[in-house]
Amino acid sequence: MADLFWPGDERAGSHFSAEDFVGAMLAVEEAWLGAGIDALVDAEQLALDAEAGGNPVIPLVRLLREQAPDAHRGLTSQDVVDSALMRMSASAVATLRRDLRRVVTRLAALAAEHRDTPMVARTLTQHAVPTTFGFRVTAWLTAVLDADDDLARLTFPDQLGGAAGTRAATVELGVEVPAGVPRWHTTRAPVTRLGDALVGCTDACARIANDVVTMSRPEIGELSEGTGGGSSTMPGKANPVLSVLVRRAALTTPQLAATLHLAAAHQVDDRADGGWHAEWAPLRDLVRRTLVAASQTVELVAGLQVHVDRMAATLAAAGDSVLAEQRSMSDDPSPTYLGDATAYVDAVVARAHHHLEEKR
Repeated sequence: MADLFWPGDERAGSHFSAEDFVGAMLAVEEAWLGAGIDALVDAEQLALDAEAGGNPVIPLVRLLREQAPDAHRGLTSQDVVDSALMRMSASAVATLRRDLRRVVTRLAALAAEHRDTPMVARTLTQHAVPTTFGFRVTAWLTAVLDADDDLARLTFPDQLGGAAGTRAATVELGVEVPAGVPRWHTTRAPVTRLGDALVGCTDACARIANDVVTMSRPEIGELSEGTGGGSSTMPGKANPVLSVLVRRAALTTPQLAATLHLAAAHQVDDRADGGWHAEWAPLRDLVRRTLVAASQTVELVAGLQVHVDRMAATLAAAGDSVLAEQRSMSDDPSPTYLGDATAYVDAVVARAHHHLEEKR
């Protein structure tokens, strides 16, 4: 799927496409019926027919009952949509975590390689004290590890509450609902937790992209993307396009998650009058944009070029200014002023290796 309004959208594949949604809803209906349903469903026509009832399940059930008259008995539309959204989300998160694993693998190697590569630390955009590039990378790596940990804690529950959460129809029909299946028609934590975890991923990816954008400025030149993007007016210009596109995602995903929280806050009665309906499109965009950003970050870190000579030259040019703090503490300053930076790099790299081993 390509999208002129979101270059790179095709990286998200079929996740949360219309066809994916239809397939997930069919899977929910078939699982409930306990049998396959031989029905051809045109996603575009289903979308056109969805407006009349406010959701796509109503026209879908009409189609299904032509083949299976007992389809959907005991369910409500929200059961099907919510369960389908969770199934699609579980698949998308599995793909996302595979990409984050690749980012972790590369960053762990980069941190170890540059554990002792000197550079100047910057605080509030200004030179501060000496540091190492490996230490900078551990900030990136920690953010990605934390984001993946949040994804690992997610759950993707089915929704089987019936018309108003009481399961009156299933009891009347004598249908047993599997133990532990929650009823969350108007308590939307599964959706908001997912949204928050996805935003954590774009935060982590942007943490890397922001540094690459800054450090690849010509006047700094300490990093550069492996293959910079071109310019429509200046031949030979190499823009940090991957970093720019990752930052684009991080600038938009928090608002999408905020919409999910707003929808959760506007739940009412036993089934919501719009709060539920407002979730679907923002969740789709949030999932797809996060997948795209993670994929672009894989490519970004894989091709990242580290210019250690520029790092050393900048540190040397900073002169005494980077030693001011050290001199305020000792009349006999040590040759290096790195605190426990290298030990910290080792600890974060070890955490990354343990994280990767756990995911095998």
